Amino acid sequence: MAIIEKFLGRRVEVPDDRRYHVKQGLWAKRAEENIIFGFTQPALVLLGGIKDLDCLVDDGAVIESGDSVVFAITGKILYIDAPVGGAIQYNKGLQDELSQISEDPYGRGWLFLIQSPGDIDKAYTSLASSVVYMESLLSTEGFKNPEGVKGGVSGICKAVYSGIGEQKL
Repeated sequence: MAIIEKFLGRRVEVPDDRRYHVKQGLWAKRAEENIIFGFTQPALVLLGGIKDLDCLVDDGAVIESGDSVVFAITGKILYIDAPVGGAIQYNKGLQDELSQISEDPYGRGWLFLIQSPGDIDKAYTSLASSVVYMESLLSTEGFKNPEGVKGGVSGICKAVYSGIGEQKL
């Protein structure tokens, strides 16, 4: 388990027993003939948490890699694409307790699982290792602003944030 002590002012973990869909900040874990997906802690910190979540395809539908399968409202609108193809099943427990995503992202807070019709090992290993995912985080605001300074750390971010704070609405 990799631990980042200061990532936008928060402590986050990245398990090394999983694979990752770097572009969307998803972790993946094999479970028999399925691959389970959920948001990583660093992704949740960068997104500002999940406010609402909607399934875009029917439970049990066969989807292709790249199909949009989840609509999420975070600090912005987010469409989550399927990292691999197959039959999708959503985590029904999230309908009643959306907070599970942030409280237990690597456990009860999983988003969906996909049963891949082809070579499950090939589909799983096509995803990034934890080392590659950790390297991808180095260029994010989480590492650039480890203390979580409001308004970011760049001159432009600070100027915009300060300007917004001074506006009289």
